[in-house]
Amino acid sequence: MGRQKGILQFQGSVGALTFYKGKDGFMVREKGGIDAKRFATDPSFQRTRENGSEFGRAAKAGKLLRTAFRGQIQNAMDSMVVGRLTQQMMAVLQEDKVSTRGQRNVIDGEAALLQGFEFNVDGKLTTSLFANYEATIDRVTGDCIVNLPSFIPSQLIAATAGTTHYKIISAAAAIDFENEAFVVDNKESVLLPWDNTASAIINLNNSVGANSTHPIFLVLGISFFQEVNGMQYPLKNGAFNPLAIVKVEGL
Repeated sequence: MGRQKGILQFQGSVGALTFYKGKDGFMVREKGGIDAKRFATDPSFQRTRENGSEFGRAAKAGKLLRTAFRGQIQNAMDSMVVGRLTQQMMAVLQEDKVSTRGQRNVIDGEAALLQGFEFNVDGKLTTSLFANYEATIDRVTGDCIVNLPSFIPSQLIAATAGTTHYKIISAAAAIDFENEAFVVDNKESVLLPWDNTASAIINLNNSVGANSTHPIFLVLGISFFQEVNGMQYPLKNGAFNPLAIVKVEGL
């Protein structure tokens, strides 16, 4: 690369040269990269093309799952969730034992590998909720249920500083990755005090329709609140709200 000299200095491309402004001033360099036609046809790039195709498929599947659970994720996610979920979707896709390399997909992969995925590493469910719970998915009826027996909130929920109340939230989605569609249902408990009083039994039943032919995912999380002058406010904009995939029913 070289430095631009003279009175007129600009940014952009002219022929095989790219002009840009960097930390050292206005610079110029030759365009790099591989010719698009060569990349698409050269056998030496076959593995790269296959990897790129599967990565794109995993990224699209991750986006669809995030869209399905958008109502819950928007208040319980970290800044790296997109990349982390795409990486996990790649692991799912790579378990496809029937498709050829480059054509492997999430549908024929192992969706169960997503069970336990945490959407917010800044507030994980595994380090926030210590109460026993049971998560079940009944594909025949379409019922996706989370049951929590009575527990002492202050002892079994590790709440972020300032918490006075909380909600247990859940959602289930049957996701059609091939046609980029989904059915989702979400439920939440009433607002509950974070104190030393035993809670009532919490039962959240999410329904995605009977006999779904698609993978079903069930997520569980907590929303923290602070009471100020009789009003309830989401605590710290949900930065430490946990949310995780607690049950997966693949095909």
